[in-house]
Amino acid sequence: MSTTSLLDRLNDKVQPFAEKIGGERHLQAISDGMFLSLPFMVIGAFFLIAANPPINMDQYDPATANVFMQALAAWKNWAVANYDAITTPYNLTFGLVGLISAFGIAYSLAGEYRLAQANSGIISLVTFLMVATPVAEGTLQTQYLGADGLFVAIIIGLLSVEITHFMDKHNMRLNLPPSIPPAVATFMSSLLPLLANIVIFYGINLGFIAGLGVSFPAAVMQALTPGLDIANSLPGFLLVVTLGQVLWIFGVNGSSIIFPIVFTLGVAQTGLNAEQFAAGEALTHVMNLQMYRISVMGGAGNTLGLIILMILSKVPENRTLGKLALIPGICGINEPVIFGLPIVFNPIIAVPFILTPIVTLTLTYLAQSLGLIGLGYIVDPSFTPFFAQAFLSSMDWRNVVFTLVLIPLTVAMYYPFFKVYERSQLKRDEEAVATAKAA
Repeated sequence: MSTTSLLDRLNDKVQPFAEKIGGERHLQAISDGMFLSLPFMVIGAFFLIAANPPINMDQYDPATANVFMQALAAWKNWAVANYDAITTPYNLTFGLVGLISAFGIAYSLAGEYRLAQANSGIISLVTFLMVATPVAEGTLQTQYLGADGLFVAIIIGLLSVEITHFMDKHNMRLNLPPSIPPAVATFMSSLLPLLANIVIFYGINLGFIAGLGVSFPAAVMQALTPGLDIANSLPGFLLVVTLGQVLWIFGVNGSSIIFPIVFTLGVAQTGLNAEQFAAGEALTHVMNLQMYRISVMGGAGNTLGLIILMILSKVPENRTLGKLALIPGICGINEPVIFGLPIVFNPIIAVPFILTPIVTLTLTYLAQSLGLIGLGYIVDPSFTPFFAQAFLSSMDWRNVVFTLVLIPLTVAMYYPFFKVYERSQLKRDEEAVATAKAA
């Protein structure tokens, strides 16, 4: 069967469903709203990279280091000394994607209902702030303003507009004389929806705090976190990683959910390998940190292959986004692609997004078990280029070659699904041009 025939058959099976899902107003509002946060994520990612230079200082010896390693060490010392200052732009861009999305989702959905978009967006934003920023000892907690609170932002962004729409549809509003200026009328008409949203969502949040001792966003995160023992085998590890992938599809930061599990397991087994290495023994612990790194090579979903396809895409916005996302993706940061393409609520791209890490992790497990690559025995730095992590975790050049071989594999796995999605984008653009000409 030719590639073209395969793509045509896949397109015939998937495209009708994808068009139906993609045209649903709530899903479209989620996509448009999260796209609003894209520039903040791209810029914030670069500051995060700057704060985490690719060097493990535990392995650094100034007496034997070359000029390049000395430069990296100097960069690391500077980054450690100025970490708060360097990461402030990250915290106030990337770290606010939940807050920005709460506004954007409500703004987009309000447009579908012909409601005041700016007012609806601000109502959602304020309500989300009340739920997602608990006060502890006089200080606002910002953990859930970013990706950790995105699921709650989606809920509030959609439901806050539905509440406003319900009130508007049933004439639950202040009766104002026609002589009232438009600006004053807009202000007055937002009072009751704002009050209703605060009472409902803040009341729900207070109920969670009173009943469970945690806020609503914290309760959501706790409910999604599975147990550690499940991940201590390849099937369990794949199950946990797949859970993280599925959560991303629904706008939940799956990486933050599974990170405490897979990272804790990985560090523990990496430490056991380090003890064996120090004793001159053969390394035996396969579920080391290297396994987790492979699961997020290029970011959740192993999206480096997808980024390459985007750079080569026929759709201009895909090419632009792919180029912007390449460097962050190499360093394992791919939220610009997840929310920009988007992958969230995208039934076509969701398939390889979930399946690709399963394949790459299984191959990594087999390669380590068969001795084709070295086992990880060093805790390498986060947000380091994937090929550098491969070497730093094992000091084995074979691991670098292995990760580079995985890239074309991820391209191949994403290719048929991406081409189907690309066709739908091209068809959408053609219809938009035709509509514009007809008008």
